[in-house]
Amino acid sequence: MLSDGDWLALWVSIKLALVTTGLLLLICSPLAWWLARRRLPGQALLEALLALPLVLPPSVLGFYLLLVLGPEGPGGWLARLFELRSLAFSFTGLVMGSLIYSLPFVLQPLKNAFAALERDQLEMASLAGARPLDRFFSLVLPQSRAGYAAAAMLGFAHTLGEFGVVLMIGGSLPGETRVASVALYEHVEAGDYANGHRLALVLVIMSVVMLWALFRWQRRPGVTP
Repeated sequence: MLSDGDWLALWVSIKLALVTTGLLLLICSPLAWWLARRRLPGQALLEALLALPLVLPPSVLGFYLLLVLGPEGPGGWLARLFELRSLAFSFTGLVMGSLIYSLPFVLQPLKNAFAALERDQLEMASLAGARPLDRFFSLVLPQSRAGYAAAAMLGFAHTLGEFGVVLMIGGSLPGETRVASVALYEHVEAGDYANGHRLALVLVIMSVVMLWALFRWQRRPGVTP
């Protein structure tokens, strides 16, 4: 069984993953639609910047996020504006960092799903008088279910497994910024391999179950891969 501290760290990780994934789905839906349906000068550079977390070492991203969220950066001004203690080493800071770090894992599946949609259907619906929101909920969303499922699962799983970024900007405050990956690192650093193994096994099982559920759902009749 996991210790109380590990259960708490796992809960912080799950809460962070849920909040981050929900926000990213809202943020990335219009962004992915715009990227999938437009071809503008400089768009390749923009997409490269948005995909940068895929290849940038997490410690590098975490370092610059720490500078931004710290008291001497813009984060210090925001913290004072909203009367917060600090954005760095806080759950709010973890969410902000996770939004950037996990963004390409949500953005890319949505962009691919939107790019695969047939333009003729959308144009016919527009000519029939359907408003943009009507077209989105009646045509785009049903045909992009697989993309949304993949985006949600990848965003959640990637956030759940974060280490370098969350350690740099969050540290290890129990109940606030101490996530499961940091707790596992601390077990290994202390030579507590028994508790480290239990926590690692829970994370492995959760990851396998999430991927199994995604692949099984995508194999259902009527779900477009």
